[in-house]
Amino acid sequence: MSTKLVFPLKDRKILRSLKPGDLVSIYGRVLAARDATHRRLLQMLEHNEPLPVSLRNQCIYYVGPTPAPPGRVIGSAGPTTAYRMDAYTPRLLELGLAATMGKGPRGPEVKEAIMKYGAVYLATFGGAGAYLSERIQAARVIAFPELGPEALFELEVEDFPAVVINPPSGGDYYEEVRKRAGRNL
Repeated sequence: MSTKLVFPLKDRKILRSLKPGDLVSIYGRVLAARDATHRRLLQMLEHNEPLPVSLRNQCIYYVGPTPAPPGRVIGSAGPTTAYRMDAYTPRLLELGLAATMGKGPRGPEVKEAIMKYGAVYLATFGGAGAYLSERIQAARVIAFPELGPEALFELEVEDFPAVVINPPSGGDYYEEVRKRAGRNL
């Protein structure tokens, strides 16, 4: 059984109920961005420029989708390694970002910021970009179109699968799995 998360969140209280390893199904509108867009967002903040979209209660999926084949809204949409965004994430969480989603573990500064700002880090399934693209109902570029697949996208998703790695209460699902595996060796 999974928890349904609809973005942007109307109420962040649902995040407090999440535990490491919980399954979630994501619905609604999520943002999609990679390294280049994160750099641009932070540069805009440094220059006191308004961001192209509100991050409050939103989720950013770390993805650089491939072009849409005929008859599809998007191409392959598998997750990017999350730690590549670690330098940018605490500042974006401070602005009200509720969730990030990618693959792989996060650094200690991001884990601290997740707890401080009541956010969550989710992971989805690497190597499953074609499958995940089927969960995306619509995609549009909302900023930085010159960045191609690294532009800032808005994706409409339905029943998009993910696993809670770092919830607001603390903990790390990757660490828990490693500990359990070590006991069974």
